[in-house]
Amino acid sequence: MPIKNTYFAPTGGLPGQNELLTGRAVFTEAYAVIPKGVMRDIVTSNLPHWNNTRLWILSRPLTGFAETFSQYVMEVSPGGGSDNPEPDAGAEAVLFLLEGEMELALDGANHLLQEGGYAFIPPGCQWTLHNKSNAPLRFHWIRKKYKIAQGIETPPAFVTNENLIEPIPMPDTEGRWATTRFIESGDLRHDMHVNIVTFEPGGTIPFEETHVMEHGLYVLEGKAVYKLNQDWVEVEAGDYLWLRAFCPQACYAGGPGRFRYLLYKDVNRHASLVS
Repeated sequence: MPIKNTYFAPTGGLPGQNELLTGRAVFTEAYAVIPKGVMRDIVTSNLPHWNNTRLWILSRPLTGFAETFSQYVMEVSPGGGSDNPEPDAGAEAVLFLLEGEMELALDGANHLLQEGGYAFIPPGCQWTLHNKSNAPLRFHWIRKKYKIAQGIETPPAFVTNENLIEPIPMPDTEGRWATTRFIESGDLRHDMHVNIVTFEPGGTIPFEETHVMEHGLYVLEGKAVYKLNQDWVEVEAGDYLWLRAFCPQACYAGGPGRFRYLLYKDVNRHASLVS
């Protein structure tokens, strides 16, 4: 029987006055950890042209840190949504649905997305999004300024669900580390990847990755210890990790269940020679 995927979604609220304020949040020159307990009501924002909607802004371009993307967790109440969601015509996006139902129109085609739903939205695409159900809708919205490459066409919009995609095991890992790829890695039309990474209990990244790609990493399920620069940190479902380029990183998933996360990275373009 296939394993059912689960996704943690923040719901806000505030801790009681009798609770300790000490937490696990940290911001360094190489990485940030935003634990799930930070995603409270008082740190939400609102957006123009979005009705009955609030959001947690987890990351945004920041000079000297991670500069290529922003990432939101959106919460759309019943009856909410937008007919004019994106103000930047040059922005591309990925939407990943954590909870609820989303009615998404992309260039005139209508789609109903449920948990695990994934949509890629290219720059200049006309789209609308609404929650016509009776329950809240919560999803990730990852935005990036698309980098045009001469002679390479802009990729088209598409909609899918992670349950329709077979994870690809990483070589030499005995199946303990696998990646659900929504885009072929060699497709040069795309300048960002947003994948799902899964570790079975005992799985590990067996070396310290040190690379030019920036990361936004949202833990969907489980817990693990992550090596970030010089530190080992414990992370669990609902936590968000924000990594600048060249931050050394590794992972050990000790269990007892699977450890899964949604992962952004910038790919397939020359390094800019101007700052």
